[in-house]
Amino acid sequence: MKAQLFASASAAALFALPATAMAQSSETAAPADATAQGSARDGARDDHDIIVTATRRTARLQDVPLSVTAFGQEQLDDLGIVGYEGIAQNTPGIVVNRPTQNFNNFTARGINTNGYSAGLQSAVAIYVDELPISANGNSTILDPNLYDVERVEFLRGPQGTLFGSNSLAGAMRIITKSPDLDDFEASASADLGLTGSHALRQRYNAMLNVPIMTDEMGLRVTGYYRNEDGWVDNIGTGIKDSNSMEAYGGRAILLMQPTDRMKVKLLASYENSKPADSALTNPALGKFVRNSDRPDLFQGKLTNYNVTINYEFDFAELISSTTLSDYDASFYVDLAGTFAQTIPFALDAYGYDDLFVQETRLVSRTSGPIDWVAGFFYYDKRRTVDFAYRSTQEFLDARGLTGLPDEYYQRFNSYTDQTEIAGFGEVTAHLSDNFWITGGLRYGSTQVQSFTRGGGYNSNYLALALSGFRNFPLTVAEIPYAEGLKVKDDRLSWKTSVSWKPVPELTTYATVSTGFRTPVVNARAGLVSAIDENDIVIPDGAKSDSVTNYELGLKGRWLNGDLTANLAAYYIDWKNIQVQANRVSDSIQFATNIGAAESYGLEFEFVARPVAGLSLSLNGSFNRAKVTDLTDSEAAISGAELGTRLASPHFQGSGTLRYDFPIGDGKTAFASVNVSHAGSFPNQFPNVPGDPDTISPTYDYTQAWTNTNLYAGTKLGALNLTAYVENLFDSSKITYVHPEAFLDGRYARMRPRTIGLRADYRF
Repeated sequence: MKAQLFASASAAALFALPATAMAQSSETAAPADATAQGSARDGARDDHDIIVTATRRTARLQDVPLSVTAFGQEQLDDLGIVGYEGIAQNTPGIVVNRPTQNFNNFTARGINTNGYSAGLQSAVAIYVDELPISANGNSTILDPNLYDVERVEFLRGPQGTLFGSNSLAGAMRIITKSPDLDDFEASASADLGLTGSHALRQRYNAMLNVPIMTDEMGLRVTGYYRNEDGWVDNIGTGIKDSNSMEAYGGRAILLMQPTDRMKVKLLASYENSKPADSALTNPALGKFVRNSDRPDLFQGKLTNYNVTINYEFDFAELISSTTLSDYDASFYVDLAGTFAQTIPFALDAYGYDDLFVQETRLVSRTSGPIDWVAGFFYYDKRRTVDFAYRSTQEFLDARGLTGLPDEYYQRFNSYTDQTEIAGFGEVTAHLSDNFWITGGLRYGSTQVQSFTRGGGYNSNYLALALSGFRNFPLTVAEIPYAEGLKVKDDRLSWKTSVSWKPVPELTTYATVSTGFRTPVVNARAGLVSAIDENDIVIPDGAKSDSVTNYELGLKGRWLNGDLTANLAAYYIDWKNIQVQANRVSDSIQFATNIGAAESYGLEFEFVARPVAGLSLSLNGSFNRAKVTDLTDSEAAISGAELGTRLASPHFQGSGTLRYDFPIGDGKTAFASVNVSHAGSFPNQFPNVPGDPDTISPTYDYTQAWTNTNLYAGTKLGALNLTAYVENLFDSSKITYVHPEAFLDGRYARMRPRTIGLRADYRF
């Protein structure tokens, strides 16, 4: 049925060209009259202008009334950014909680209670083109390849009107590059590095652009392969350097322009990331040492098919985007830390996500004082998970515990259906060339329901194993079909902003914006602990939480872009907070709500080019975030306290100093240093859920860390050579602490010093 919807939605957009329209994310060049209009208002653009589409229309970054950091492909390469870590280190107000490969969760502006978010949506929405990939709760979120992208944009603050639910604290957009219809292009990149003394890192990328019919049809194909040795030893499996990783994939984009008014883009992409083990460590065993009975696997495969159609009317441009996506992910983890390794206890889970997304919008093209966007969004997702909890056959045989078909003492399959439908609009009124007002609304309805399929089974393995029983048959019971609670929520998000240019070089703005997350249902609602019947009974789920963001900002630009300064001060009111709780007796996770929190801070970005060839950029964020409203019952179930600090650093920032100089015959060389820093922050609420008078044994802080990278290279026409040293001082500070006791290793550290050489060739 989704395939039929895919075809019919695209055909309807192509032939019917409906007036009710919107695309939640699509990238097109600005219409000619819109570009002329923007140039008249903004002044002539120069080489240092950064153009973004954060407001769903093409605009100079310096004129957008919200906090946005943008990275083009050249800047990504210059900073050695290939994934989420590099983006976060160079974006003010952002921290990525990354225990290991393919397990990512962003914190923006302090809006996070811990870095794990079991069963919750991330507070930051992540998009690859039109596809939201961050709606995975505490499961794996793929590390997408960032080669041959047009741009990466990080929007800070709630983006509820244009990006919908789950952009509670921000949105990150990875925008791939469309085919060039006029010129043949090709590029390749090879990156060889050595981590520590012996871990080889290999990264290869390639791109081919072919104009099949000049001005009418072009094809762009990109591929990549990564093979990286590990540096963490697993004493449980006996494997040294166990966290090695292999990843590969590619995408193909066919762009057709049958008329001057119409473009049709077809995209197919595939990414497969296969780390061989987790990188989480146990400091009690050694600096880079972990212990699990088998490798912990967080692997993912993402397949994406998209059709995007652009049609230019005289008054507006229509963009329709239709996406089908499959995401398969493994989540294999040793849980024996729950019981201090006394018995085997592990989960082998495999998830399957099927997504259908239809986004359509109309964007005004007229030259009058009013700019507007109007649109419609539909999202349908089914997540299916095979749960298999296991012991080991050796342990079962040694204890004489019988009655199981194999080493798995519990198996069942569950699935969750989630739909969202929304309409939105945004209008900007230019009252003069120097003063404009923007207002936006989005009304959406979401529905979530979970089911347990019949035919699975459970047993009393945990109770008997923990009690020391021997030579005893286990009781095995069938798990019946269960229909979970259906949760519906209708939400209105809104935004209003006022922008003023007191002088041509300076833009100031004041913005109030809102955002929310979809409700969460607990798949095991009502379940009583088999180990301690007095422990917490799993509740139905968590209702939507919401934020209101108050922001003042200024963006200055002088000396034709050789000096820029962006400042933003914000205050965020976070209500009905969705939190992860964890039942102590059997480590079952569940979602619930607690009162409120506040977050306030200051973000800054400065870029200066004082002399030819020399550039200096600085960015950072000061933040304070804490719980401000909490009942006694909410404190008991969550482990929070009134005034508890949220999981974000007080200060985070980075700086880059770069010098480019000629070396003759049109060739250039460069040298740069990039330093990033993040302060220490707590990993969770301080107390044990269900036992608020007891400090949680897993409560801890990350360490303040500083990462220094050096780059030097030369540009020899089509060939660029770059030598680099990442983590120059070989720091091994702890950057993440997992909040739950079921893991033996809960600490992520900085990657050891890596020395390498990268060659890029383009023709």
